[in-house]
Amino acid sequence: MTMNLLTQIAGSRLPVSFHRTEDIDQVRVLRAAGLVVALVPSPSDPLSLSGSATAAQVLAITEKGREELAKFSYPQSPAPRWRFRMPRIKTTAHARPPGPPPANRGDTARPH
Repeated sequence: MTMNLLTQIAGSRLPVSFHRTEDIDQVRVLRAAGLVVALVPSPSDPLSLSGSATAAQVLAITEKGREELAKFSYPQSPAPRWRFRMPRIKTTAHARPPGPPPANRGDTARPH
């Protein structure tokens, strides 16, 4: 389940925040394993190490985290090509056929 979260993080724009308790606990595990750089709040009751945390924020995936992702062959598919394509610009101007440029319109002399 934690590797699924790491895969989700890798596919997201960083930094990414998590607010559910289960996700915060998984971010703690990823950070403890050295797979991500994250800001995880300390428990609200430091003596008993318990209490609800409000959010965790993942700032980056470490080199070790990227190596773990590579073991699971992430990314499984290439990045979408539409992100790299330039938009097609359609013009309504008349296209000239290939060949010599048109004659000077100011020239009145015409060959017979």
